[in-house]
Amino acid sequence: MYGVVIALIPAIFVSLYFFGLDAARVIFISVAACLFFEWVIQKYLIKGPVTINDGSALVTGVLLAFNVPSNLPWWILVIGALVSIGIGKMSFGGLGKNPFNPALVGRVFLLISFPVQMTSWPLPKGLFGSGLTDAITGPTTLGVLKEGLDAGKTVQEIMASPDFPGYINDLLGAQGGSLGEISAIALLLGAVYMLSRKIITWHIPTAYIGSAVIFSGILWLVDPTHYIDPALHLLAGGMILGVFYMATDMVSSPMTPRGQIVFGIGAGLLTIMIRVWGAYPEGVSFAILIMNAFTPLINNAFKPKRFGEVVKNG
Repeated sequence: MYGVVIALIPAIFVSLYFFGLDAARVIFISVAACLFFEWVIQKYLIKGPVTINDGSALVTGVLLAFNVPSNLPWWILVIGALVSIGIGKMSFGGLGKNPFNPALVGRVFLLISFPVQMTSWPLPKGLFGSGLTDAITGPTTLGVLKEGLDAGKTVQEIMASPDFPGYINDLLGAQGGSLGEISAIALLLGAVYMLSRKIITWHIPTAYIGSAVIFSGILWLVDPTHYIDPALHLLAGGMILGVFYMATDMVSSPMTPRGQIVFGIGAGLLTIMIRVWGAYPEGVSFAILIMNAFTPLINNAFKPKRFGEVVKNG
């Protein structure tokens, strides 16, 4: 768990650089609230051993902060932390027993309950900006594309607009969005660290990215005026954050390599389907949660080989 936090440090610094004290406020409140609610629930409701030192609540707090805009009111953040820890994790018995990624449970709950606040994306103001993020907001890359396509514009017309962030801004982070989706390169640096330390394996990320690239690539080749290219799908939105930091959650993802590949393929296909044909411009959170629900079936279908079994003669 602490290795995941270390991997998130580059993205934390990038969010602080672009959103300043607002980013620090969101991260601090989210982490503190997640730790507090896990401690309270374990001490007074479950009355089991306190486990806030294992790092899982810390990871949930950081990931929840990475899934919200930097101008989100503090009380909404606290509600999100309560839902993430209280409903998404502790109601199932705590670490190792939750079927869904807790941070995504909190994120989707907030998105449905507070859609205006959760989709008001502040524009980057810098570390020493004016502090006017509540007033200066703008659409994300996927938001611009969704609005433009719904208005009857082509992809080429939308990308030519001055409001469109573009590939470089998606890669570096100089655009509006949640803390964890503004800089793909910072998240990729952390992903390399996790893979090198064997905190995660290659199976889910490769299958997730591969299926998303192939599916979106087919759509783009068939009709490039209404579907964006695979590179933009990867760089825009929360694809990189979801692929490496949330889909790979060892508790809510399949146990076996073959099962993880099936999980990743399903999540990649669902992400593109929701982005292209769904009501929301982003589909990563919903795709991962849906595949979390299929994890028990995947585990049952792809069981590891048993050793030491007694073989009956005849």
